[in-house]
Amino acid sequence: MKALFTVFLLLLSPRLSSPQSLARPDDDQSKILALENVWNQAEAHKDVKALEMLLHPNLVYIDYDGSRMTKDEFIASVKAPALHPEQIVNESMTAYVYGDSAMVTGVYKEKGVRNGKAYQRRGRFTDAWVFQSGRWMCVASQSTLLGK
Repeated sequence: MKALFTVFLLLLSPRLSSPQSLARPDDDQSKILALENVWNQAEAHKDVKALEMLLHPNLVYIDYDGSRMTKDEFIASVKAPALHPEQIVNESMTAYVYGDSAMVTGVYKEKGVRNGKAYQRRGRFTDAWVFQSGRWMCVASQSTLLGK
């Protein structure tokens, strides 16, 4: 867990100290893709501190079932004692950076136990990220289940 938090802190470190226009989009793409994986680990380990840092205060989260959640509601759902994710992995991702904003599209796979019953799902997601206060934060996330 300490290693995860250390990696997370390194990824949140401010971009190059030179003007933003000199920051390399490839560096930001790599950083954002890494943050997507950190998010999966934070969610799987119910690491609220990491989620607080990753998610923008105004997060809008649209889950695979169409439900809409705020940041606080999403974190509460992750902390729910009935939810025990065993694995959350991204099978593929692509990041597009547009200055201080970015979009990530990808496919994820998740399995675990909820309310005593095993579950497994695979879906496509789109996440919108913004660079504010010296770090990248996810401001919107939407996922859709894929057929088996």
